[in-house]
Amino acid sequence: MFVLGIDPGLSRCGYGLVARAEGSSALRAHAAGVVETDPAAPLAERLLILHTELRALVQELRPAAVVVERVFFQVNAKTAMSVGQASGLALLVAAEAGCAVVQYTANEVKLCLVGYGAATKDQVQRMVAQVLGLPAVDGPPDVADALALAVCHLTTVPLRRAMDAALVKEDGAAALSGAVSNVSKEGTR
Repeated sequence: MFVLGIDPGLSRCGYGLVARAEGSSALRAHAAGVVETDPAAPLAERLLILHTELRALVQELRPAAVVVERVFFQVNAKTAMSVGQASGLALLVAAEAGCAVVQYTANEVKLCLVGYGAATKDQVQRMVAQVLGLPAVDGPPDVADALALAVCHLTTVPLRRAMDAALVKEDGAAALSGAVSNVSKEGTR
């Protein structure tokens, strides 16, 4: 399963494609980088560039799922707006391509990878490199953050599937138990 992580940003939007090797628990990075726009360019032009680049990236890489960082908290309103705009474009591109779309907050990703929701950028970068068997993650922090999103998703998918299966089984057992109980009550009347 190929998963594309996207760390949204209007000036720099990080991306990282990660896959689990068939029959293995090992994860491997297949592509990573940033899409950049010129901060001096008009907003509409920057959004168009980002949309075009993300669409081409998804078409080329063909991920099964796209994981986009969910903006949970920003001190700077201007930054929050631009990240939100970039995030919306990433979600749109993934939905247009028919990919599964997932979002995690930065704290959820840090907790998954480092075991601490307030981990530093350096700690995340080192853990991403270690998990993917890389000497280091090249490029700006946006690249490591995008790879971290994909790694987080791939490492939590088996747990979520097991939990979903258990819930379905539990709901099915509860429904069956309720049906048996209703039949028993009707049989005694």
